Amino acid sequence: MNNSSELAINGGSPIITPSHSFLPYNTIGHEEKCAVNDVLKSGNLSGFVASSGKQFFGGPQVQLFENDLRTFFNVKHAITVNSWTSGLIVMLGALGLEPGDEVITTPWTMCATATAILHWNAIPIFADINSKTFLLDLDLVESLISTRTKAILAVDIFGQSCDMDKLKYLQDKYNVFIVSDSAQAPYAQQNQRFAGTLGDCGGFSFNYHKHIHTGEGGAIVTNNSEIALRCQLIRNHAEAAVESMNIHNLSNMIGYNFRLGEMESAIGIQQLKKLPSLVKNRQLIASRLIDGLRNLKGLILPELLDSNTHVFYILPLSLELSMLSCTRSDLVEALRFEGVPGLEEGYCNIHLLPLFQQRIAYGSKGFPWSSPDICSHVPNYEKGLCPVAEYLHDSSFFMIELCLYSFTDYDVDLIIEAFHKVWSNLT
Repeated sequence: MNNSSELAINGGSPIITPSHSFLPYNTIGHEEKCAVNDVLKSGNLSGFVASSGKQFFGGPQVQLFENDLRTFFNVKHAITVNSWTSGLIVMLGALGLEPGDEVITTPWTMCATATAILHWNAIPIFADINSKTFLLDLDLVESLISTRTKAILAVDIFGQSCDMDKLKYLQDKYNVFIVSDSAQAPYAQQNQRFAGTLGDCGGFSFNYHKHIHTGEGGAIVTNNSEIALRCQLIRNHAEAAVESMNIHNLSNMIGYNFRLGEMESAIGIQQLKKLPSLVKNRQLIASRLIDGLRNLKGLILPELLDSNTHVFYILPLSLELSMLSCTRSDLVEALRFEGVPGLEEGYCNIHLLPLFQQRIAYGSKGFPWSSPDICSHVPNYEKGLCPVAEYLHDSSFFMIELCLYSFTDYDVDLIIEAFHKVWSNLT
């Protein structure tokens, strides 16, 4: 390993030359193509009807996919949806959120986690994260629980589960729902049970850049039959079906077309079979990278909670800047010039989005925050609310997106060599 060579950013030769090709991560194969062709030949691209009866629950591929999901994740109910954003909206509505209820969640996630709360005119409350795991800081979560708190929406970010034992303790103590956003963590486990299945409800994204995908899509999982039925109703025009289905609790029974199609479900059936091997491959890639980067000064590697497995949707990295003589941007830009793919600086601070800074959501007058009948306590979303997440995003966090490329052992070894070269020259 030649660590003394001149950096590519300064005119030297890159470790990973432009002629080297990183193959895209592609999980679609012959099985999926055959499954889609079978659906096309049937002419039945969606079996849903928005009225009571067997077709209210979808076509044959939807129901087969949901049955496979139930079996795979060892849950009583699985409800497919056309996106995980839809899944979050459906789950929170099924819990019976009332306008003004508060849901505590993380700022370190995709914005749909919080906007799904707002969808029901409930109020997102943001708790800061742990700087090593990037998961919710559950001591801070507890300090934010009030009589207005209806649920804790925990995000299993980057591929490992939040501490569900502590969350269950908070649930029992304060009588709140626990919801898992496991979009990035399919097949992750805690105490040998699957992430997403450990709270009142949870689920996964099947968006095209996840471990497995159906192009767009997602699935809710739960062991609560009442929540499951309410999810099925909200997914498929609840308002048109409640009377004939003898549903008396009309709370949030404003339904939508959040239905997954037959082709997507046929793809999902095949993708689910591949999930264990695909996750194992991401884990081996991450392990090789972690071993190769372990002794670089000031580089903080991902930390796992006890009893957790990690499925590494992303390899999260951060810097102890006090040990370094350069900035994050200096290092990341030098790594890019050396040919390292899939690098991103920072992640998300969704509490700082204009939506929350200006408190403009429905209409132009600040609803629901501006309504004293709904929002009796206007939360703080100012910069400084979540100092750990903010510092990580602004200064020290970066990542390698492991689900962008296939990454052979040779690819990984080149990436490790590039890191060592950059560290040798810049730190």
